[in-house]
Amino acid sequence: MKKIFALSLAITLTFATSCKSDKKENDDALETETEIENTETTTKQKPYNGKDIWVQLNPKSGSTASGNVVFEKTDNGVSMVVAVNGLEPGEHAIHLHEKSDCSAEDGTSAGGHWNPTNQPHGKWGSPEGYHKGDIGNFTASDNGKGTYTFSTDEWCIGCGDETKDILGKSIIIHQGTDDFTTQPTGAAGGRISCGGIIQ
Repeated sequence: MKKIFALSLAITLTFATSCKSDKKENDDALETETEIENTETTTKQKPYNGKDIWVQLNPKSGSTASGNVVFEKTDNGVSMVVAVNGLEPGEHAIHLHEKSDCSAEDGTSAGGHWNPTNQPHGKWGSPEGYHKGDIGNFTASDNGKGTYTFSTDEWCIGCGDETKDILGKSIIIHQGTDDFTTQPTGAAGGRISCGGIIQ
């Protein structure tokens, strides 16, 4: 957890600095102390080391939304840190989808929300039910950058439990906001960034 906290802090500090001193339209690169390499057009995905998975988010549906996601095994499940740039300011939904295939230009090759327990779509933790991929919403700042952290004991990395294992899934950022009500997607709009969760 200390590693995730440090990564989250590093990303936050990077965003705070860029908001104050760097307003260039072509400065879409995020820098963190973890040496994630990310530019407007390329991101390098680090090999799986048995503990962390580094995922690159690539633009879809004509957007410029790109970034990185780090999933880390913890004693209590999985922690996730997301850093994205090139977004429209405001809230965006973020979900896990059922396939790691991001080949389609509109991201539809990733399939629907990851829902191995056949629950209705909803807000994470809702007693009425929710998908294992129903992460929620996060906010992009005026310069199009956003971060998000999430931790759960309902996911695992490579454990083989089909109701928990996130390997082989994808992470999708949507154009709009999840309303946590509309079935089965939350009316979150187009898929504007996609990254496969692979070893």
